[in-house]
Amino acid sequence: MSGLKLIVGLGNPGSEYTLTRHNAGFWFVDALARAHGARFAIDGKLHGESAKISIGGQSVWLLKPSTFMNKSGIAVASALRYYKIPAEACLVAHDELDLDAGAVKLKFDGGHGGQNGLRDIIAHLGHGKFHRLRLGIGHPGQRDKVTPWVLGRPSAGDEAAILAAMARADEVLPLAVDGQFERAMKQLHTVQA
Repeated sequence: MSGLKLIVGLGNPGSEYTLTRHNAGFWFVDALARAHGARFAIDGKLHGESAKISIGGQSVWLLKPSTFMNKSGIAVASALRYYKIPAEACLVAHDELDLDAGAVKLKFDGGHGGQNGLRDIIAHLGHGKFHRLRLGIGHPGQRDKVTPWVLGRPSAGDEAAILAAMARADEVLPLAVDGQFERAMKQLHTVQA
């Protein structure tokens, strides 16, 4: 399996969403761009903002869809087509209700688990054969509290835990870019065991 060529962060556009749990995917790619001295530029043909960085000597595209979360698929499908990247070389970073704040997991393939961004990407691609970086945001405990939870800002403690999880994920990215997904998963998942 080839290594990563595209890393997509999921979130909602607009300043009112910037600090919300639902924008954890944006936080991740923003941090990557900052760490590599790259700036995002609006790219209409990709329905989002893109930047190019180098990880382990390999060029990797970063993408933040400018659509709302539930329409993320158009940006991802457009970027894969435009850059001629197979879906298997794409990593989608997203918030994950089923993991505690501070937990982070890599996964390949599967369903959307109720995550609307993933649901739309799978609908556009016709399959789920892409990598996911599941950034835990915790669960409010009751189903009717999920929407205000994901669209709310995490506590200072949860935010610090989420950012620490992203830093751990960043450490294994060179392995994933090199196509060593099993090693990247093992390292990432062992650190927090």
